[in-house]
Amino acid sequence: MYSIIYTMDCQKNVKKMMYPKTEYVRSQKLLKLVASLRCQHCGNSEGVQASHSNWAEHGKGRGIKASDIYTAALCFSCHARIDSGKDLTKEQRKEMWLNAHRKTVETLVLNREWISSIPIPNVGKSE
Repeated sequence: MYSIIYTMDCQKNVKKMMYPKTEYVRSQKLLKLVASLRCQHCGNSEGVQASHSNWAEHGKGRGIKASDIYTAALCFSCHARIDSGKDLTKEQRKEMWLNAHRKTVETLVLNREWISSIPIPNVGKSE
């Protein structure tokens, strides 16, 4: 099953994109584990949050957060840089979040802290 999402670029061209229907995972325990890590972008240990993906391919939609398996451990400052986007391009914001997400998942899996009943997302290759 697929969800159809329509987007509009700055020239007002409408694009139709299809994404597989998202099965949402909601887990306070996973969010707490993510927030217990250091920031996976800058290494800060203060004010780390579970930052949800802002992209439709992870289930983000109007008024709905992405699935909890698509969270990255980011400090308040890094989280704000990604969400506000004022000093980063859209591509830079996405790359920054994806790298932090990959590191978050790898850290929890390697430390055997990932919750066994929750599917591990595909995060691509390590650098």
